[in-house]
Amino acid sequence: MAPSLGLRVRLLSAFALLCVVTAAAVSGGSYVLARNAILQRAQDAAVQAMKDRLETLFPLRNPAPGPDELAVIAAAVTDRCGFAVAAYREARSPHVPLGCRRPDGNPPILDTGVISAEMRRVVAGGGIAWQRVVWRGEPFLIIGTALLIVEPDRTKVSGIEVYAARSLLPEQRSIDELASSAWLTGGASLAFAVVLALLATRGVLRPVRELGRAARLLGAGEMRTRITVRGSDELAEVARTFNTTAAELERHVKQLREMEADARRFVADVSHELRTPLAALAAVADVLEEEAARLPEPAGRAARLVSQETLNLTGLVNDLIEISRFDSGVAALALNEVDVAELVRATLRARGWSEAVRTELPATVTARLDPRRVDVILANLVGNALRHGEPPVSVRLRADQHWIALEVRDHGPGLAEAVLPQVFDRFYKADTARARSEGSGLGLAIARENARLHRGDLTVTNAPDGGAVFTLRLPRLAHDPDGGPG
Repeated sequence: MAPSLGLRVRLLSAFALLCVVTAAAVSGGSYVLARNAILQRAQDAAVQAMKDRLETLFPLRNPAPGPDELAVIAAAVTDRCGFAVAAYREARSPHVPLGCRRPDGNPPILDTGVISAEMRRVVAGGGIAWQRVVWRGEPFLIIGTALLIVEPDRTKVSGIEVYAARSLLPEQRSIDELASSAWLTGGASLAFAVVLALLATRGVLRPVRELGRAARLLGAGEMRTRITVRGSDELAEVARTFNTTAAELERHVKQLREMEADARRFVADVSHELRTPLAALAAVADVLEEEAARLPEPAGRAARLVSQETLNLTGLVNDLIEISRFDSGVAALALNEVDVAELVRATLRARGWSEAVRTELPATVTARLDPRRVDVILANLVGNALRHGEPPVSVRLRADQHWIALEVRDHGPGLAEAVLPQVFDRFYKADTARARSEGSGLGLAIARENARLHRGDLTVTNAPDGGAVFTLRLPRLAHDPDGGPG
């Protein structure tokens, strides 16, 4: 889909279009009215002048004039820069000398088809008619009339037709000047409208830009962001609404942060308070575990259960303490130059997984890492693959100049697509994706926090041929979060 135009462009286009339409309507209407008025005035004046000149010819000396007498009649109605012709049956007036125009032919106006047949029928019937034509590239007004013989008891047509052509070139120049003025007015109006549109868009877009900037700051966590309210129009109302919303949001965020801080403090306090009694319970559980085999079966089973649950509770408390360290920002790296392949082997060997896990570990891959935290990550990923996935489980090491990548994969059913975005959430257990769901739900969250502490990341995908693939990417030269290399 094509990108939409900006608000400034749309406002300018709307103003310009409105101006063009308005200017075209006003200028076009004014032009048409003025043009018709000019032509009508010229036409009325020419018709009246022709009538006045024809009245001077009465009474006619000869009711059947010849060419010479027709020439006199034509000369009587000839206007400056115009010409006329008189006709009686087949006779025509000869060429009449004109003031500023000398058309060729004798007489051309009747024989070139300029005068319409309809006009000639009207004139032959005793009426008066006129028409505007363009002849030889110049506008003319042609007026035709018949000379009448007035008798005491009746008026009859003499048969003499007189046609006068008057140049409309002066009127055409006036109309052209009027059109030029209309175009200039329209152009000036367009320029003025663009200036007004720029001013209007500036006034409209300034608060819009301020609103966008404030919204971005608010989204970035600047809860004290506010907009200056100017005026009392709709944009000012939007600014007031934004300020009210921002104030409410700041209040709620403050409350949530206080509640979150209280919850984290509570978890940290409870976790630390539980360590002392858990230490005592762990010691008792160890004794019960050793004596479980010599106890009667119900008591032995209970002793083993107590021992296992004590271990689970100890693991949960340790996980909560570790999470509280991340939340409080006190987690730190103890960086060492380590052989990554040997670190992976040590993790598998310490937990008895060496035989159950396939490895692809190139030699001489070293990185500056915190071995304890990487061990925690690998133990969590491999342990999950062994418990929840299906064999074979593999660990693969890849490296380039700047990064290492450890890929832990199983060949089970994989994770549901809806589960993938939530796998690293705290206390999340993918019950629907795995056959069993054990543990606290904090292992993967702690693993990702440890990866991010190294300025790396931990991701998960499903392999095309089945199974979940967890990928740990770490920089080969990790930096301590306090700002310097470890």
